[in-house]
Amino acid sequence: MGWIGKVIGGVAGLLVAEAPGAVLGTILGHGFDHGLRSLRRNGSLSRQERERVQTAFRAVTFSTMGHVAKADGRVSEAEIAMAEAAMTRLRFSAEKRRQAIADFKRGKAPEFVLAEALTTFWRDCRGNPGLLEMFLRFQLQAAYADGAPSSAQRQLLNQVRRALRIPESQFEQLEQMILAERAKASGKTGTRGKKKSRRSSQQSEPNVLTLAQSYALLGVKPSDSEIVIKRAYRRLRSQHHPDKLVARGLPEEMLKLATEKTQQIRQAYERIQQARAA
Repeated sequence: MGWIGKVIGGVAGLLVAEAPGAVLGTILGHGFDHGLRSLRRNGSLSRQERERVQTAFRAVTFSTMGHVAKADGRVSEAEIAMAEAAMTRLRFSAEKRRQAIADFKRGKAPEFVLAEALTTFWRDCRGNPGLLEMFLRFQLQAAYADGAPSSAQRQLLNQVRRALRIPESQFEQLEQMILAERAKASGKTGTRGKKKSRRSSQQSEPNVLTLAQSYALLGVKPSDSEIVIKRAYRRLRSQHHPDKLVARGLPEEMLKLATEKTQQIRQAYERIQQARAA
């Protein structure tokens, strides 16, 4: 794997969606090949190499979010609010926020080449499905910032999915989870008002999964055996383990999002176990 020479922006989270209109939403140095070989051997990067990957991941994430937001012709206030909310929830420093804003604007530029960025990004992260899924979550949040994605945004999302070799079933599962989060957050807004909803959304407990959502999240069927379900659960738990993701390049400020994902995986498994024991 390797971010070799250039990544002109390309691609996340479990950003808890708020109401419509306020929903959440590089070039690496010479010699990075050595670090990527190290990643293949050891499954982790040195501190210096990890910092390079983290910088690139932030850059390509926000560049692509800008590209997705611009896809339907103009960037709405809701889409800008989504990007700003993402930076706030990730607790970006002033410098990281300035850089993320610059990356977001770069993704809106006509000369931004998404296909090239996605090809490089997939080559670099294909052995880390957790990072790929985190990336896709960020792009879905950007597309849903001000309502249902436009046809142009839908085309970009499909382009992202295909470029990253993400199965359509997994994409649909992620999209359904985000829609469920939006519906839950929107319900809070309807009864308590925007300011109250924003605080509640940021501080709320993890969403309660339905049984169908639990099976979908683990990528299994009700007819599957206990062995198959447990194997899927353990595989996902390993893939999305926060420490492993950070070791492989996930920016540390996104650690909370990764932790929420592992909690959701565990909740799904426990929900299935409860249903089967009944």
